[in-house]
Amino acid sequence: MASSSSPQRLLHLLSLILLLLFAFCSISESSQFCDAGIGYGESTCGVSSSSSTKLLIKGGTVVNAHEMEVADVYVEDGIIVAVRPNIKVGDDVTVLDATGKFVMPGGIDPHTHLDFEFMGTQTIDDFFSGQAAALAGGTTMHIDFAIPVNGSLLSGLEAYEKKSKKSCMDYGFHMAITKWDEVVSKEMEIMVNEKGINSFKFFMHYKGSLMINDELLLQGFKKCKSLGALAMVHAENGDAAYEGQRRMIELGITGPEGNALSSPPVLEGEATARAIKLAGFVNTPLYVVHVMSIDAMEEISRARKSGLKVIGEPVVSGLVLNDSWLWDPDFITAAKYVMSPPIRAAGHGKALQAALSMGTLQLVGTDHCTFNSTQKALGIDDFQKIPNGVNGIEERMHLVWDTMVESGQISVTDYVRVTSTECARIFNIYPRKGAIRAGSDADIIILNPNSSFEISAKSHHSRSDTNVYEGWRGKGKVEVTISGGRVVWLNDELKVFPGSGKYVEMRPFSYLFNGIGKADAKYLSSLKAPVKRFRATT
Repeated sequence: MASSSSPQRLLHLLSLILLLLFAFCSISESSQFCDAGIGYGESTCGVSSSSSTKLLIKGGTVVNAHEMEVADVYVEDGIIVAVRPNIKVGDDVTVLDATGKFVMPGGIDPHTHLDFEFMGTQTIDDFFSGQAAALAGGTTMHIDFAIPVNGSLLSGLEAYEKKSKKSCMDYGFHMAITKWDEVVSKEMEIMVNEKGINSFKFFMHYKGSLMINDELLLQGFKKCKSLGALAMVHAENGDAAYEGQRRMIELGITGPEGNALSSPPVLEGEATARAIKLAGFVNTPLYVVHVMSIDAMEEISRARKSGLKVIGEPVVSGLVLNDSWLWDPDFITAAKYVMSPPIRAAGHGKALQAALSMGTLQLVGTDHCTFNSTQKALGIDDFQKIPNGVNGIEERMHLVWDTMVESGQISVTDYVRVTSTECARIFNIYPRKGAIRAGSDADIIILNPNSSFEISAKSHHSRSDTNVYEGWRGKGKVEVTISGGRVVWLNDELKVFPGSGKYVEMRPFSYLFNGIGKADAKYLSSLKAPVKRFRATT
């Protein structure tokens, strides 16, 4: 018996050795994956952050853009199934206690640049690290700007589709327009009718690269109108800003402060007014991105009072920061605040906050476009070469709460509106996104108004080594983030994995296009032309 069992023992031993080797290799491969900075938490090795498909959020105050109530929220397979008090569930349901806290739709950031090739380098945050940071801060969807390749929209979208394969939360795309011809016009139709893109951005700045002229702007606006797509503008007078840059260099101003001095608020106001007037001439809605100054805000206010459909988007850096840091004697400190339009002098931010509270400005983005200190140092001898951009995708929800709600400038329901719901409405994905209601996607946050937060580059989830909000302490912390029904942020731990995010198609003709046809008809009837005339006979 002993001799006959020896081969079996040997075979068993070999099997154990092979099993251990396989396990070691698997662990080693997973460690390399994690060490490469691709993942966070347990999910870095490809493990889903929550095995349960059923979730009950119990006892919280559920907040939507126009109402709030104490209720439970029941989620199944990534969808909100019920919102009502005292929901009873079985033992197979994960329960989260939200007593004394706010249960809200996850934030939607309308303005980001992930994995963006710009000014001779590439943003440090890609579609995984940037989205992971967003989830840690309570944002569950963002809309990024796809940039054409050599003017081609289809090539640009293809490049961004590859970049976004590592996504860990839901996302959509705007598309930039950098040239104009019949090919671009046809590609816009494909973007809207086949690719789920319902907005196009026109840069009035960055002369020599992304900037377009008024003729292209008019053609683009007309095409947007015909497709039911929203026209968006980066409003700065690029020609004047270029002249301002030349002027600063001639004066020997080569540091980061030159960025703000070369493009003062008047240039943002002029471009905003021009874009508004051209959009009004075409009679199409207009969305002004990153409103940074009183000058631009006042143009938007004037237009809206006159009945024009203009949306103004401040970004969190413009709301809460001022330009004083650009004069810091330490280059790395000063350079991290360089963006376009520039962060403005003290006073502009307060005015933008007031405009947001009054509804003159409608929603808050970030323009998250991060470069590390080494990349910023590309412009150490010339501010024109400093890559433009700051962080914000992780910080936005906390800073808007602390700055706007804690100060009493907006209500809790308004907070949901400006951070989530209005974005979903503008880009035509409401109520799938931006709402806590039966049938909506289970993108949910639990915010504790009595808990505190602190911002630091040492603890944030962006790959950048700096943070423009360094040291900010405030009230109101996102304690739980749920993305697509999965708990991804809990107890200050982030559990996400690449490839789990979904692309969200956005349909054309949002509510902003209501009444456009009637306005066109009214305009035509007002012309009292052409007039029939008779030729004089001799």
